Amino acid sequence: MGAGRERAWRSSRLAIAAAFFTQGLVFISLTTRLPRIQDRWDLGELALSGLLLMMVLLAGVGSLVAERLAPRLDSAVVLRAGLLVVAGSVALAVLAPTTGVFVLALAAYGTGLGLVDATGNMQAVALEHRMGRVVLPSCHGAWTLGGVAGAVITLATGGVPWSAIALVAVVPLAAALAPYLPRDHGVAATSTETDVPWRAIVVVGLALVVFYTVDTAATTWGPVYLDDVFDAPEELVALATLPYLLASGVVRLAGDRLTEHVGAVRLLRAGAAVALVALTVVVAAPTWPVAVLGFTLLGCGVAVVAPLSFSAAAALAGRDADPATRQARVDPVVARFNQFNYVGALLGAVMTGAVGSGSLRVGFAVPLVLVVALFWLARAFAPADAPAVGAPADA
Repeated sequence: MGAGRERAWRSSRLAIAAAFFTQGLVFISLTTRLPRIQDRWDLGELALSGLLLMMVLLAGVGSLVAERLAPRLDSAVVLRAGLLVVAGSVALAVLAPTTGVFVLALAAYGTGLGLVDATGNMQAVALEHRMGRVVLPSCHGAWTLGGVAGAVITLATGGVPWSAIALVAVVPLAAALAPYLPRDHGVAATSTETDVPWRAIVVVGLALVVFYTVDTAATTWGPVYLDDVFDAPEELVALATLPYLLASGVVRLAGDRLTEHVGAVRLLRAGAAVALVALTVVVAAPTWPVAVLGFTLLGCGVAVVAPLSFSAAAALAGRDADPATRQARVDPVVARFNQFNYVGALLGAVMTGAVGSGSLRVGFAVPLVLVVALFWLARAFAPADAPAVGAPADA
């Protein structure tokens, strides 16, 4: 029975990683085609910004919907539904005959994005508790590798007809068929909202906000930084993002073992130190290749903040609880905790650009200052050092 359970866990682990990979691939496939989308629908900067804001806000709504549905239907069911929404909305967005249909498709995609974000992390957290070992960093690493794949696909298919891009929808459609982790319905839960230590969880959430502020600043403003400040060759400005993603992906894939050997608190502080040096290099870079080096180091430094944040939040929510009660607490907490993701993304996009309106060197001083907070916030991550205390349990 033990060998069969291990095989089932491995199968679910691959399925969850596939969901993260799919989410990264589809998201980056869309964002890397924003210039082409602007041209197709004749969108100005303000209109495009409004559409992106709509997507982020509706992703938050989707995350809250997941919070409501997962306890009733099981996170695996809601994850599959979210992937189907993503598949349908992406295909509709590409093939939309009018601007109105395109906007509705993006709205649906934003909602599906939130559903998959929340339930994917629910599944990864549940697997950590069942297996009794760290898996979230490598799952987030799969997202990053999916993003790299999406960027590469965009570069390789720049000349294909626009309608052919709808084939991207096949990826989430296939991922919806994967064998996700089922809930054990044999035990009733007895959790209440008052059992959740929200104050401690909010402290961990602040670290997630810091990460997504830094991450969004790097991925959104990095190429612009190389272009505006250094006048780097146009075909090379993507080097602000691609090495960042690759470095982040490598560290995340190694993050499971690193966390088990070093501990979440020490790993987070070491990463914060690397990120501080990296952002100093970015801000003070004399040439664009030096700035690229800084962005690459930054990917190494902040890579594990997001997955360890979800681990710590789940560990705090499920502390001193039986398996079924832990499940009842953790799924809603993960869905609500996911909102910090979108807060950080908005701050990274808006604050860096607003502060850096005169010079993006000054703009990147924003994440440089914020990353210092990780040294203090790291102490709240102690629960992530033991994601599943004792024997493996259902979640």
